[in-house]
Amino acid sequence: RGNPLAGRIMGISPAGRPRHRVEQSLGSAVIVTSDGYMLTNHHVISAAVEIQAVLWDGRVIRAEIVGSDPDTDLAVLKIEGSNLPAISFSEEPQVRIGDVVLAIGNPFGIGQTVTMGIISATGRHGLNLSTYENLIQTDAAINFGNSGGALVDVEGRLIGINTAHYDDLALGAEGIGFAIPYQTARQVLDELIKQGFVTRGWLGLEVIPLELRNTLSGEIRPVLQIARVYSGGPAEQSGLRPGDLILRFADTDLFNPGQLSEIEATTAPGTTVQIGALRAGVPLLSSVTLTQRPALAQSP
Repeated sequence: RGNPLAGRIMGISPAGRPRHRVEQSLGSAVIVTSDGYMLTNHHVISAAVEIQAVLWDGRVIRAEIVGSDPDTDLAVLKIEGSNLPAISFSEEPQVRIGDVVLAIGNPFGIGQTVTMGIISATGRHGLNLSTYENLIQTDAAINFGNSGGALVDVEGRLIGINTAHYDDLALGAEGIGFAIPYQTARQVLDELIKQGFVTRGWLGLEVIPLELRNTLSGEIRPVLQIARVYSGGPAEQSGLRPGDLILRFADTDLFNPGQLSEIEATTAPGTTVQIGALRAGVPLLSSVTLTQRPALAQSP
């Protein structure tokens, strides 16, 4: 039937001299619809002026950029075709630490390669790979050229898009790779296809992680302290101030800045939510109506 996991992305990039261009293997991609939409990484295609997809059967097809989202390091491509083999997925995949996963891609342009590992952690952030990080960590080998490929469960269902290995960060670590969760990829895919860019909610604040100790039980709980409130933004208008400790966003307990960024980004502008916080030890509940994030990243 064909293979939705074997897409290799070739690019034509400027070589720095007039009339000179360089063809190179850029990375991998995943066919997500039978009519030719593909998911890959933004960094895989960002410098290319032409893109070609090399399919499982050796066909080379010109790919067009539908949209790209640097904030999540995702991009959507389109190739012409019908009845193409699209990857299967679950709308609400259960990703648990210890689950066996397969990383599939085209490392170094040598052909489809499958590596096996486990889910080492979820919710990784603060890696400076992209603006919004809520990454899956795996010890499945993710080599150069695997970026944009699929991370799947043992039943072949998509759970993430491979994005980086720690070696990419010049740390020399082994067995540490990262993938963008399916839920994030699906949202970006749908919005890029629909409108060519991604609309995100915005609270208008910046936070830093802290630990709060319960004076009665001695229990330590991670919290988020507001470090900055943007003038005229939703948080300021709701009465939140620098120094306030944020505990909850709507019905979700908050534990790290990456988690808040992810929830904020996936909440539609115009939505009003209740923010649970502490101010000088006193609980407060603030109603905040999110607006659209400024400086929206448009498609190239």
